[in-house]
Parts: sequence; structure tokens; C-alpha cells
Amino acid sequence: MPATAAARAGRPDPGPPGDAAAPRSSPLYRSGTQVRPHPAAPRVPEVSALSWVVADAGTGDVLAANDAHRELPPASTLKTLFALTVLPALPGGIRHEVGPEDLSGIGPGSSLVGVVEGQTYRVSDLWNGVFLNSGNDAVHVLASLTGGWSATAARMQAEARALGARDTHVRSPDGYDAPGQVSSAYDLAVFGREGLRRPDFARYCAKVDAMFPGRDGSSYGIMNTNRLLTGADGVQPYPGLIGVKNGYTSNAGNTLIAAARRDGRTLVVTVMNPQEGGGHAVYEEARALLDWGFEAAGEVDPVGSLDPEDHRPRQGPQAVPAAVSAAKPAEDVPGWPETGAILGVAGLGAGVMALALRIKLVRDDGS
Repeated sequence: MPATAAARAGRPDPGPPGDAAAPRSSPLYRSGTQVRPHPAAPRVPEVSALSWVVADAGTGDVLAANDAHRELPPASTLKTLFALTVLPALPGGIRHEVGPEDLSGIGPGSSLVGVVEGQTYRVSDLWNGVFLNSGNDAVHVLASLTGGWSATAARMQAEARALGARDTHVRSPDGYDAPGQVSSAYDLAVFGREGLRRPDFARYCAKVDAMFPGRDGSSYGIMNTNRLLTGADGVQPYPGLIGVKNGYTSNAGNTLIAAARRDGRTLVVTVMNPQEGGGHAVYEEARALLDWGFEAAGEVDPVGSLDPEDHRPRQGPQAVPAAVSAAKPAEDVPGWPETGAILGVAGLGAGVMALALRIKLVRDDGS
């Protein structure tokens, strides 16, 4: 995706960043590499990324970091925050016929999974398009089902603040470059860790491949673009990798959230914009940091935590579909009976009523 925000011109700003900034006494706010090694600790690998974090997903301990709170464009790794915000509102079994308004405003050069106007999709297929193919078209459709583009950006901003991610400023929910849109290696690690706690998110981000609906009842295969997971294009897959999300724009460079499990321990690593080594450097630098993190177990003291500074109740708008409530499936598999219902249409405004009429809940037998 190119570094242009022309397609976002005129989008309302989602608002101020939120609550007060976190205390800056933590080593994670210092520049350079931060680590507290014991005498036997392995040496932190030299990587070229502008910012990175290695953290224990179970405890939240940050084992080492470099410029963890440096604000940088996140590219499609921001889709993790989109999923954290919207997934709870859209069970996979819902079906939706895509209208022209669902696909309006997609940025030039966006990564696409191939969503077609006039075709009916299961929401689970659209989530596959988001997680595997990084499809901005799928993001636009899902955002339209939960209140629209600007409302989704505002809810994502509230979700980030509730998770303690204060460096993130959301302008474009799909991660497409937009003025003022930034995140940090720290915040992305928070999003990745939180996603792994949610079974639906964890299931989607771990998928290697899936079938996506095509025209006239056909389908075609899509593969996860996270090469550290799939082993594509000459990148060796990382043993025990369980997700999470990669990204790229010409402005952000290559970005990655990666999580791996070994001997009952799960690490989450974030890498933002390597300066050397070409397009695959983001995977090799993540590999080196994961290797170090597993080897350093018990040999370093944490330099910070992914847990928020406080545990206040979440504030701000919640990601609730504008016109649909549906029972959540135990598993996102074909055959789950959709049991959605249009809520209170008579009492809703004309815009929401139009959205309600666009959403079609159809059983697998086509009725």
C-alpha cells in the first residue's frame, strides 16, 4: 500500500487521544535498548528495526525493548486493534450482502482479498480476509456493519486507551497511511497479547490458509501473508509460532507482531521498520528476538510491563452492531446456525434502518 492518505481526505478525526499520559519513569520511555541481564544472560541480538519489544505474553513482563514508545506508522498491524474492537460484535456465522457503500473510500493500492459488490459473504470469511490476506476491502465491509468508518476509528481509539496503549492514534482502521496515524512497538505488543487471550482472534491469526468465496459459487485459496508463520518466499517458518499480524506501507516500512509458544511459555515480539536487510528482514529480526527471549528465560529482570497502569472500567463507545444481535458460535465453522435478530428497527433512525435492511441472516441451506 502506498503512503498516501488521499482516500482518507474528509474523514472526521476520531477525536483526542484520550486520558492523561502514563508516567514516564519507566525504562521503556528511554531511548535505546533497555535490558536488565543477569550475569549468565545471552546477549541481546543486534537488529536494525527502529523500535522493538520482547515480552512474556503470560506475565506481561517486558524482557527487553528498544525505543518501545516511539510513535511510528503501524501499517496493517493496526488491524489487530480493529479485530479486538469489532470481533466481539460480529459473530462469524452472520451473512451480509455487500453494497456499494460498504466498499467506498478504499485507498489506492490497498491490499485486497477480493470482496465483490452484490455478493453475500459469511462474516467469518471476511475475518479470514482481514487476518490472512490483510484485505482492506474486508475491513471496510466489517466497519460498515458496526457503525461506519469514523465510528469504528473512535471505538478503536477507546479500546486502545482501555488497554493502556497510549501511543496509538487511529485515523484509518485498516492501517492505511493517514496523517497523524501512529502506534508503537509497545502498543502493538499489548494488542497482540490481548488478541491471544481471545479464542476467536487467536484462531484467525494462527490460520495458514483458507478458502475465500468467489463469483458464481466458486472459491479460491488465500494464504496468510505472515511468512514467519507460513514459510513462504524462502523464509523459514518459526517453530511454535501462533500468529499474529504483519504489515507494510511505503511510509511505515515492514512491521510485525509475532507470538510463539515453547515449553509452556508464550512470547510476543514486535518489530517496526527494519533499516537493513530488505523486505524479509522484519521476519529474521523477529526470529532473532524470539530466540533470545526463550533463551533468556529466568536470566533477565523485566524492564516494564504490558499491563495497564490502572484497571479503571473501560470508557468510550463500545463496538456493538448498529442493527444486529447474533448468538456467538462456540466455533467458527460452517454449519453454525445463525440466530440473529433485527433489533428495534421501528425505533431507529433512517440510516440505521437502511443498515438493518442490508444485513441478511441466512441459514446454510440458503433459506
